[in-house]
This record gives sequence, structure tokens and C-alpha cells, in this order.
Amino acid sequence: MADNPLYEIRDERFAALVVGTAALDELYSGCRWTEGPVWFSDLNCLLWSDIPNERMMRWTPDGTVSVFRSPSNYVNGNTRDRQGRLVSCEHGGRRVTRTELDGSITVLAESYHGKRLNPPNDVVVHSDGGIWFTDPTYGILSDYEGHKAEPEQPTRNVYRIDPASGAIDAVVEDFIQPNGLAFSPDETKLYIADSGSGKHEVPCHVRVFDVVDGRKLANSRYFCSLDAGHPDGFRFDVSGNLWTSAGDGVHCFSPDGTLLGKIKVPQTVSNLTFGGPKKNRLFITATRSVYSIYTKTNGAQYP
Repeated sequence: MADNPLYEIRDERFAALVVGTAALDELYSGCRWTEGPVWFSDLNCLLWSDIPNERMMRWTPDGTVSVFRSPSNYVNGNTRDRQGRLVSCEHGGRRVTRTELDGSITVLAESYHGKRLNPPNDVVVHSDGGIWFTDPTYGILSDYEGHKAEPEQPTRNVYRIDPASGAIDAVVEDFIQPNGLAFSPDETKLYIADSGSGKHEVPCHVRVFDVVDGRKLANSRYFCSLDAGHPDGFRFDVSGNLWTSAGDGVHCFSPDGTLLGKIKVPQTVSNLTFGGPKKNRLFITATRSVYSIYTKTNGAQYP
């Protein structure tokens, strides 16, 4: 595998996570900026966002690609809740929504302290039903991925939506531009990317927090940074390794923050998720295309 240009091995542990003979398959091209991949095991399909084209796409293993939703209100990040419903971050509506099983849409969050949210970006659901999402300003910086506007929130926060009351609380308020987020497999920690902005000279890194009582965050600390591009979306495998998007592909970090290796992708990667019947297929959204590659490990995230 040492001479395989697809992989860059930094630590021997990475060789045990990837398939040396696997190919990087391009599943679809022709998008403008792909994001928010989410696997539906029960429907055997992958959904993702094509933000500038204001649509959501669907891929099935027979190779069929179709439009899932258009217009999408410039949806970015997606996930599923414990009832299997789609939860999405809308740039256009500057809100977090849930698609009910009958296809209707419920608004879960659109304001905080009486002011509109920035465009929610990425979202995860805790096993207790709490919905956590990031709220940077990317979707209102121009009309390309939403509607250009001035932010109403004084800070770029990470929020939690209470599953019982629907109340929205800011759990972190000191990010420059919070982006991707994911719980550790045991949900005791939450990892959040700070991707900064072209207007800020700040490090692009991932921070980790302890989750307290399933509701609050404590003990903020540095976890890792990238040597190419910035961290956007990421997910964990069952062993607690973090697989993150990067400028030159997918980077894999061990639980102690060591860069184990990279999967080289010919386009800038925005996000990723594990899926397939065994959750051992890594689906990757990049600039204009969606890719996949099989691994030796399995994804830890729900579903």
C-alpha cells in the first residue's frame, strides 16, 4: 500500500483502517458545492445537498441519481433523528427543520433571543433526542449559497434544542465560525470544527468538549488541526477515530489527536458519512462530485 497514491499513511494504524485494493468511486458529478451527506439504511439511499443549485439529491446503489427536493431553501447539513426523520440546516430560511414521515416540514429553530439565526450549518442528534447545531455566517456572506444579509446574532454560536420543550440554548459562544460537529461514539464528548473565515487570521482546528448531563459543554480543549485546508464536516468510526474533510481529501485522526493518514480526493472535500449495509462505506461530498470508498472500519454515528 506504500506505493498507492490514493492513501498517505502517517501512522501504521491507518493501514488497518483502509482497504489497499479499494477504489475511490465517483458516484455523481455536476453539482456546484456538495454538502450534508446522510445515509438512510431503511431506504438504502444516500441524500446530500447541492447548495448553490438549491436542491437535495438522492443516490441508490444501482447507480440511480435523482432530485430529492427542489427548491431546498439552500439546505446545507443533514442528519436523522432517532425516529428516522430528516433534520436539516437551511441557509435560505436561516433555520433548522425536520421533515416528518408524511413529508411535511416542521421548523425547529429560527431565532435566538428574538433575533434571527445566522444560517445554521451542520447538525447532530444526541440519543436523548437533543438536537445540536452550529450557526456560522457562511450562508449570508453572499447570494451564492443563500441570501446575502447582515448577521443579527452578535456571536457565532453552537446551540442545543431541547427535545421536550423545544427551548434553544447557546452551549458555546466563543467560536469564530463553528462548522462541523459530531459526538464521540459514547456521546461523552462533542467535537466541533472552527473553520474561521477568509476575513480572519485564525487557526483552523477542531476542539473537543465534555458533555455534561447531556445538556451542557465543559472543559474546552484543542484536539487537532489540518495541514491542508480547513475542517468542515466529520464523523467517527466505532473505534473513536475521527474522519474529517480537508483541502486535499479525508484526514483520519486517532482518539489521541494523531494524524493517522489521508485518503486523497481530487476535489476539496466538504463533508462525509459512513453508510451502506455494514456502515463500512465512506461517502464523501466534494466540490462538484460525490465519491465513496470502502474501509475496514465501520461508522459509529446514527443511523
